[in-house]
Amino acid sequence: MSQTVDRALSILPLLAEGPADLGQVADRLGVHKSTALRLLRTLHEHGLVYRQPDQRYRLGARLFALAQEAVENLDVRDIAHPHLVELNEKCGHTVHLAVHEENEVLYIDKVESRYPVRMYSRIGKPVAITVAAVAKLLLADLPEPERRALAEKLDYPPYTARSTPHAAAFLAELATVREQGWATDLGGHEESINCVAAPIRGADGRAVAAMSVSAPSVVVSADELLKLLPLVRRTADAISREYSGKTPPKDTA
Repeated sequence: MSQTVDRALSILPLLAEGPADLGQVADRLGVHKSTALRLLRTLHEHGLVYRQPDQRYRLGARLFALAQEAVENLDVRDIAHPHLVELNEKCGHTVHLAVHEENEVLYIDKVESRYPVRMYSRIGKPVAITVAAVAKLLLADLPEPERRALAEKLDYPPYTARSTPHAAAFLAELATVREQGWATDLGGHEESINCVAAPIRGADGRAVAAMSVSAPSVVVSADELLKLLPLVRRTADAISREYSGKTPPKDTA
């Protein structure tokens, strides 16, 4: 039975390359045409394979529907949380996870620092969108027309002397963030708080979330915090791989 399942599943990546006829499927599997036909008929009955009028087979619509449903039901927070905790244990600083929803960037997870000095950020609270490192990453990932339209309608509060002053400066910074693949907030929202962030990407390469490490300057300087960027990026990449199904889930037992 396991061999039958293995053979049936092996048909799917073959058809992902393009339509194939019965002979091609049989040759790829190394089986007789009658065996390949039984497997294809079973997959066809479940909507995973479709037989075209030219008698070639392609992937069925049901497979795409299942894939979309799986993506929609993925909870990036559940996948990311063990990684965020591990990062927090390594560096000791506050770790955030954020997503972009309906023109707001919201924190959806937070692991507190182990130091007495705490940040006032809260899960479910919108970030300061024009200065926060996680917001820059998520907005930088938008198509250029959307970035420009959003930048033009935002307000630019002068939280500190380092806050982003206007739309042109914001767009220039987003372009830099998009090119380099990471972002910072070095006193842009609060003079004493610095932050480095990296994107979490789905299978299509788009940013589905962003994570960051933040710390008060009384605990660690901006330069010292920036030295953590490689660790932050490795953590984000690990979450991205797991979210995309490219690595097995992290063992939390």
